Amino acid sequence: MSLRLFAFAALAFSLPLAAEPIVFTLDPAQTQVHFTLGTLLHTVHGSFQLEKGTVSFDPASGQALGEVIVNAATGDSGNTSRDSRMHKSILESAKFPRIVFRPDRIDGQLPDHGSSTLQVHGTLSIHGADHELTVPVELQTGPDQPSAVLRFTIPYVQWGMKNPSTLFLRVNDKVDIEIQAAGRFSPPRS
Repeated sequence: MSLRLFAFAALAFSLPLAAEPIVFTLDPAQTQVHFTLGTLLHTVHGSFQLEKGTVSFDPASGQALGEVIVNAATGDSGNTSRDSRMHKSILESAKFPRIVFRPDRIDGQLPDHGSSTLQVHGTLSIHGADHELTVPVELQTGPDQPSAVLRFTIPYVQWGMKNPSTLFLRVNDKVDIEIQAAGRFSPPRS
């Protein structure tokens, strides 16, 4: 009987402990969502506001879940007529008020201190449709507030949105996105 107990104890102590999920909560006040759209004559720069965002992941398996939500109606390029057209004809933000990224997997190592690059895979819901997307994330961790920079391209025309090109103005069919995110980890990273 004691041999079985010893064998069970040895097996239990040899198994790796389940990793505690790590949760990253984005701070909307310190997170910036920028977009860049090239045209034949110039480049349009603008921004959106983060509504909220929380990503939870298991560092052992890489499985992730959560949502990062951007308010589509906050898109602002600094030009009222261009922004009105963007909201009415391209994003249709009254009909599709949110842009949501739902991660399902994170590849890479999360260091306690320093920088690393992670690959975050998930689904981007925009303009009423879901699109698979992998986003590289440059993460900086340490004793202060963690931060991340994400850069990716959205082929908005391919994804069913209208191209705003006119007879005299040619606009790229892809838009570049850069997110500078700040937030906190739970449990806190040492």
